[in-house]
Amino acid sequence: MIVLDKISKKIGTRILFDDVCAAFNPGNRYGLTGPNGAGKSTLLKIMMGTVDASSGSVSLPKKVGFLRQNIEEFKDNRAIDAVIIGNERLWEALVERDMLYEKEMTDEIGMRLGDIEEVIADEDGYSAESDAEMLLCGMGIDIEFHEKKMHELPSDLQFRVLLCQALFGDPEALLLDEPTNHLDLESIGWLENFLHNYTGTLIVVSHDRHFLNAVTTHIADIDYDTIINYTGNYDEMLVAKTAVRARAESEAKSKEKKIAQLKDFVSRFGAGTRASQVQSRVRQIHRLQPQELKKSNIQRPYIRFTPPEKPSGKIALKVEKISKSFGENHVIKDFSIEIMRGDKIAVIGTNGIGKTTLLKMLAGELEPDSGKVERGHQLELGYFPQNHEDFIDKSEKIQAFDWLKRHKSNAYDQEIRGVMGKMLFGGDDAFKEISKLSGGETCRLIFAALLLNPYNTLILDEPNNHLDLEAVSALGWGLSEFQGTCVTASHDRDLINEAATKIISLSNEGIEVFDGTLDEFLAAKA
Repeated sequence: MIVLDKISKKIGTRILFDDVCAAFNPGNRYGLTGPNGAGKSTLLKIMMGTVDASSGSVSLPKKVGFLRQNIEEFKDNRAIDAVIIGNERLWEALVERDMLYEKEMTDEIGMRLGDIEEVIADEDGYSAESDAEMLLCGMGIDIEFHEKKMHELPSDLQFRVLLCQALFGDPEALLLDEPTNHLDLESIGWLENFLHNYTGTLIVVSHDRHFLNAVTTHIADIDYDTIINYTGNYDEMLVAKTAVRARAESEAKSKEKKIAQLKDFVSRFGAGTRASQVQSRVRQIHRLQPQELKKSNIQRPYIRFTPPEKPSGKIALKVEKISKSFGENHVIKDFSIEIMRGDKIAVIGTNGIGKTTLLKMLAGELEPDSGKVERGHQLELGYFPQNHEDFIDKSEKIQAFDWLKRHKSNAYDQEIRGVMGKMLFGGDDAFKEISKLSGGETCRLIFAALLLNPYNTLILDEPNNHLDLEAVSALGWGLSEFQGTCVTASHDRDLINEAATKIISLSNEGIEVFDGTLDEFLAAKA
């Protein structure tokens, strides 16, 4: 069990949590939710002991697995060793054993080795490497990488190793912050299955709605400066939360109406002979005085792409036998497709398989080695890159407002401010320097640039990265309503199902085009 006892956290003058008490029970799987900046990651770090609370205490089980983000710390470890490090007691015993075997044997060293072997046996250390291999393979990390040093692995695989590290050694509690960020759909499915069979206490932060709905049995929602526990998954929490808020608002209005009636009685008869009745009404007014309802910190951007002024030709993009290689790595080979006006396409596949390369060629950001991509008549294309720095140079000393105005120089200031308001840049936030924007703010600023112009074709590469659940939901709605052509690469199943009616699937066997939704594609593959 994990217990929070009167936890408070202030950052400057801002209150994230105020005197929070909560218990997370074994066997339950909790999704920790709240908008960007609500304090989800901060709360996990308080539980881990890497960030101090302003006040209060945390009680944890003896063995806790948590998802680290500090890749550099493990750069010289073999991948398989980095996983085993997740069981700190076992790892320390293995390191000490190896060190002692290098020394000249004495009675004292022999006695110590006996104690260490007991620890190793107690922690199932003799099957540690095979257990670690199973986790790595489940995460889609081929056996050829297991003996390599961490710095020799691609960065997305290094993050997967750290996720295996958190899962290793049968921890009594798991604290996972955005575990699906560097996973493809197949690995996310494996993780969902693993967590379903996990019997300890799970607390997970994720912006993947489908993952939360598939995994969680409870939701711990950060809002109103506290944590509110709901039974059920994310969608069930939204229904319950909305109902509770509606009931509270209705009760407050009812009290206000009753108070108004009582005040009217007091004002009419206060100076008359009905003094006792007046005093009774005054006491009722004091009892009924409603407490001010705290304002929710949840905000949802309004994503509605400007309708195209001119539609593209019937064929928006014509792709003829394009190929692209990087050294010996043949990423795309002889791929052809006609993308028709109004198509809503999702590009899926494992990380590193070539999704970004394909989208860059479609967007004209990368030339194919052979073949060609022809743009249709009157095509106006907006591109959202996976690497935000390809769009926004954060080394520039420029405010967000001025940066956005570059993308439509003839726009009135109020039009710019209107779009920024829709993307939650209200008040002084519109004049933040772009170098100081968070990942979520940078993402929303790029969308503001796309909203300003009437593009008839959009190419979006992992657009949901860094967005919170409310923003991803708004994006899905915006894409489903978009009147033009859209090609989107994402691992978010809910977003793909809402925004796509055709699938381009990249795999080691080649590229497959499927006419249907993601759920229909997965069902057909199954």
